[in-house]
Amino acid sequence: MTAAVLYGKEDIKIEQVPIPRVGEGEVLIKVQVALTCGTDLKVYQRGYHARMIVPPALFGHELAGVVEQVGPGVRGFRKGMRVVALNSAPCGMCFFCSKHQENLCEDLLFNNGAYAEYIRVPRRIVESNMLAIPPDVSYEDAAMTEPLACVLRGLHETRVEIGDTVAVIGGGPIGLMFVQVAKAIGCNVIAVVKRDSQVTLARRKGAHEVVQITQVKDPIEAVRDLTREKRGADVVVEAVGRPEAWEWAVQMVRKGGTVNFFGGCASGSKVQLDTNRLH
Repeated sequence: MTAAVLYGKEDIKIEQVPIPRVGEGEVLIKVQVALTCGTDLKVYQRGYHARMIVPPALFGHELAGVVEQVGPGVRGFRKGMRVVALNSAPCGMCFFCSKHQENLCEDLLFNNGAYAEYIRVPRRIVESNMLAIPPDVSYEDAAMTEPLACVLRGLHETRVEIGDTVAVIGGGPIGLMFVQVAKAIGCNVIAVVKRDSQVTLARRKGAHEVVQITQVKDPIEAVRDLTREKRGADVVVEAVGRPEAWEWAVQMVRKGGTVNFFGGCASGSKVQLDTNRLH
């Protein structure tokens, strides 16, 4: 089969590799759609991910496809089913899993290889994080399941409520998802973006107000001006992964509000926060 293989920093080769063989509890998927997320870009630029992928390795992790083959012991899936397989699964037994913090699992299993004709899905993912795609959902939409799940959890953790003012910093795919879901919940959404195209997309996804940082003197003041009595947003989601955006988020939120530092900054990044506001 044809597949993309990551060899290191900005080093990807398209090669012919064997079709994976499935074992006990495993499933082989014929890939129909594969996406590129921010993590893939970071891995490509850095050449590795300490936990997720060590080159040389098959690359890509967000996909949707059709079951091509099922291994012995697989239940609930059969050849021809349309499915989406997430790229990881927790062990369910470590300290963090026992605390219902599965995202921090000490033995989190990752799976890569979405940028290929076929991908093998390990037993643990088949049993816990592989889903059948409903007939009315496209492969393209289904492949967004993993990032959408992250957004849903992010908003759940912030405990947003109907009527809250939510400021979302970032106009990329994740930021726009936050805008769309927060709007669906019934929140008043302020999108904070950079490019002209992001202004249009943010409005299309449901933002009530859009602050374009290149068109205002002070993004923090611009956001606060759009909130009740200029108190600040009830919730601020940072979906960029830049130190300055983390700092903005703390300044944009109201007293007693919640900030979700969703975007991951580069390793070694430092931020300066007003401890009085945090206190």
